[in-house]
Amino acid sequence: MALVSDSIRLSIDERTTHFPEKIMFPNFPAIKIGKLAVSSIYQQEYKGIGSLMIELARGIAQEVNDSVACKFITVDADIENDEHVTDFYYKNNFVLNKEFNKGKRRTISMRLNIFDDPQAAVQEDTA
Repeated sequence: MALVSDSIRLSIDERTTHFPEKIMFPNFPAIKIGKLAVSSIYQQEYKGIGSLMIELARGIAQEVNDSVACKFITVDADIENDEHVTDFYYKNNFVLNKEFNKGKRRTISMRLNIFDDPQAAVQEDTA
């Protein structure tokens, strides 16, 4: 897994969702997952390691937020090489970035709010 600094542009509707108070900035700080992969040799033996890496990235993002602003983890899900990769990110509570997914692309831009409670999302899904 590789993490890099990033920023993300949010639509007005997306800003309202994440920031109930009016924030005029269109871009927000993020950490991007540049690469995340599990060798096919280890996928069965270490089932769930990809999700564990997402949680590790989330912890790093929350930790650096003490000194460097960070609200989201972003990823460009490579649908050209794996058309089902977005399912993995949805399972890990990522959502689509509306502002970046216009037109035909080889990747799908997605984000995770590092301050959302993942257990709350699971409870909402099962209710």
